[in-house]
Amino acid sequence: MNQLETSEVSIPKLIGALIIGAIIWFLPIPEGVKTEAWHLLAIFIFTILGIILKALPMGTMCFTGLAIALLTNTLNIKNQALTGFGNSTIWLIVIAFFIARGFIKTGLGSRIAYFFIFHLGSKTLGLAYGLALTDLVLAPATPSNTARAGGVIYPILKSMAHNFGSDPDNGTRKKIGEYLVLTAFQVDIITSAMFVTSMAANPLIVQFAANNGVELTWGGWALAAIVPGLISLAIIPYLVFKIYPPEIKETPDAKNIARRKLKEMGPISKNEWIMLFVFAFLIIFWILGGTLGINATTTAIAGLAILLISGVLNWEDVKSEKGAWDTLIWFGILVMMADFLNKLGFIPWFSALIAKEMGGHAWTLAFPALLLIYFYSHYMFASATAHVTAMAAAFMGVGITVGVPPYLMAISLGFFSNLFGSTTHYGMGPAPVLFGSGYVELTDWWKLGFYLSIINIAVWLGIGGLWWKLLGLF
Repeated sequence: MNQLETSEVSIPKLIGALIIGAIIWFLPIPEGVKTEAWHLLAIFIFTILGIILKALPMGTMCFTGLAIALLTNTLNIKNQALTGFGNSTIWLIVIAFFIARGFIKTGLGSRIAYFFIFHLGSKTLGLAYGLALTDLVLAPATPSNTARAGGVIYPILKSMAHNFGSDPDNGTRKKIGEYLVLTAFQVDIITSAMFVTSMAANPLIVQFAANNGVELTWGGWALAAIVPGLISLAIIPYLVFKIYPPEIKETPDAKNIARRKLKEMGPISKNEWIMLFVFAFLIIFWILGGTLGINATTTAIAGLAILLISGVLNWEDVKSEKGAWDTLIWFGILVMMADFLNKLGFIPWFSALIAKEMGGHAWTLAFPALLLIYFYSHYMFASATAHVTAMAAAFMGVGITVGVPPYLMAISLGFFSNLFGSTTHYGMGPAPVLFGSGYVELTDWWKLGFYLSIINIAVWLGIGGLWWKLLGLF
């Protein structure tokens, strides 16, 4: 996730976004579109452009858009403008941030990583799979994929690379560092797609699906993702190994390093055991929640309460988790705007218009075309959230209108809203962190990203499509 911004105000970019929004505001309103819907569209586009251009930090940009919507009476404050802050899916992600803090605070995340490295790390390829398994284990309860890849995986990866004499500053990046960085990033993209709670923008898809009458549950998302996700995780470290082979193939010292680190950490502490219990509790009830009638957010609230009561986390931890509160602000405002674009009729009108232009084409042709356009347009975005907010609702509406089975359209957009991050060094939060390490040349990052984008699309639409058919999703 790259939502936590620290950029300064850029007045020229802000004015540019405002001018474009104003132009849309004053254009003739198409027949069949309500005035409020058209004006909200102008404010929405202004907000998204500001986010894409980084005219202001994301939260500031969203508050600015909210203020304009209120001051122009496009939305009212009583039962419209603040409704996003009461969205249970948003709170699921916010609480997951707090729970993820427990993995880092207790040291459990690092222990899991060193455990896998100890058992798999005698070879470079095994070391990569060990880090991949760590990412997979942490993903369900870590909505910040930047924190997961940059806060847990990268420090261990960097330490391992340095222990094997791989340093970008002295020309030895190809010994092992380049391979580990490329693999860690591409793996994080896959794990982000596998769970609703493993990337902060995923619940936007859940909300857009709900607006179209499709219920995407935590368990349903995970079940649909499990087969293509595990296949991708199995082949990506190997493919990167073949495309960008590290100079060091054997890493027997990695097991010794992991053994020493685990010994330094000592036996599993009481707080780690509590963290493990809460993690198991969350996964079980997220999976079974639909059957038991327990909402996923209710489960998350209960898990956080256990961590607070037991002392694993304290209220200072909650207050200082800036990523969670930042997410609550921008998420609540963007979800509200997207929701009212649908309720006020703009998304249905736009979907019907595009569907009419695509008339005569079978949904089996329109479906892959829409997904490919959606996927590769990510080259124009420096934020997965901005991309999802700007395009996913409209593409979902168009797909359903032309006859794509609603659940298939929704879940595919959910997966692609993560997989498209593989392409560039700026398109997903973990990318700047890992690319900034200096281990990978820009051309290599882009080339591998494009190669693996094709592989991911083939796996998730090909094998994944067969799995979804078997599950009866369409």
